[in-house]
Amino acid sequence: MTDPKLQPAIPVQPSEPPSERAVSRRRFIRTTGALAAAAAAGPWIAPRRARAAAKTLKILQWNHFVPAYDKWFDGTYVKEWGRKHDTEVIVDHVGIAALNSRAAAEVSAQKGHDLFMFLSPPPAYEAQVIDHREVYEEVGRHHGKPIELALRSTYNPKTKKYFAFSDSYVPDPVNYRTDLWDDVGMLPATWDDIRVGGRKIKEKHKIPVGIGLSSELDTAMATRALLYAFGGSVQDDHGNVTLDSRQTIDAVKFMRALYQEAMTPEVLAWDASSNNRAMIAGKISLALNAISITREAENKHLAIARQIALAKAAQGPARRIGLEHVMDCYVIWKFAENQDGAKRFLADYIGDFRAGFVASEFYNFPCFPATVPDLKKEIANDARAQPHDKYAVLGDVLGWATNVGYPGYANAAVDEIFNTWVVNTMFAKAATGALPPEEAVREADVQAKRIFAKWRERGFV
Repeated sequence: MTDPKLQPAIPVQPSEPPSERAVSRRRFIRTTGALAAAAAAGPWIAPRRARAAAKTLKILQWNHFVPAYDKWFDGTYVKEWGRKHDTEVIVDHVGIAALNSRAAAEVSAQKGHDLFMFLSPPPAYEAQVIDHREVYEEVGRHHGKPIELALRSTYNPKTKKYFAFSDSYVPDPVNYRTDLWDDVGMLPATWDDIRVGGRKIKEKHKIPVGIGLSSELDTAMATRALLYAFGGSVQDDHGNVTLDSRQTIDAVKFMRALYQEAMTPEVLAWDASSNNRAMIAGKISLALNAISITREAENKHLAIARQIALAKAAQGPARRIGLEHVMDCYVIWKFAENQDGAKRFLADYIGDFRAGFVASEFYNFPCFPATVPDLKKEIANDARAQPHDKYAVLGDVLGWATNVGYPGYANAAVDEIFNTWVVNTMFAKAATGALPPEEAVREADVQAKRIFAKWRERGFV
């Protein structure tokens, strides 16, 4: 049964007076409106426009794990948008590990890109970004409500501010080798299945389970999926630290057993693409990851593509739940030079999101479901997949996917805990025996409370 806390809620309603919203919307469309009016005025304006310098819009994104998306976005979409809006669009890409350091550098310099994309909620930068409420309002008028996952990843109920705008999220299913799991007569439907089946496969085939225990994003998502499935969490829905609990200790003890019985020390030094490489190379039996693993195998026509299947997030003692693997969160810095263009770009992009969904090969799922109304039909019959319905399992992903900060909203304290790998380290120390589970949990809880106190004093929690 789906956890009631995962059901969509009513989006937070705008808090500013209607008159302010109207003014805000007028600012939002003034550039596009000016261009439209100029076009209607006649050919006499051409010389003045020819003398004016074109606008520039600077965007920073990651190197997408599905290269076809970057090819479409950079080579097709932004060029068409730029011509339409008389804007030179410059897209820069960095590796996933460099996003946070690049953001910090831009904030320090108070100069950089107009649009900056994070892969997890960035509420720690709330003071440095605009309120993205008007972007949500503009998109909502044309494409309906966003999913609750997007709101809980970009809205601060304490300050009533939207510190980011999310266009998409990425499901985080279980990727597993059917040949190995069939051989031991099991499916990875529950966490206990993963431990027992993983142990049997390792004993028989010398191939371990591949779940990271290092300082990187995939580990942060996987360990939280386990934590939430056991009933634990970093905070409650009111922003109170709840890490030191019996449920958390049970989850940590389980990870220790899983590591000792079914894994190898290699996972302690993994980066965000290690599980991809290991699965493609046939070196692990299971991973928690996006569909970048299966897509790479399919696109390279590798034989192992037929052996990799997908499953929903694993059921735990408390619930079946998983994180989104990636939460695309765009921010417009307060120091951005082209804020109006950045807002317009985001609103227009959502209008063309279906093309992005297809270009990402079903990697990027929509935060505005109305933009891809045939999603379930598309993923249920994909010519590249082996079998063709491999991705149909993702059709009910919003029934088991949740946000960083569950069961509450993402906030600055949760963000710092996420990006300083407090939870990752807690699980790793217990798994390797560096600390007893209870002590590892207490240590992490002390760190979490210190971080929450800091951000609460600053008024952001």
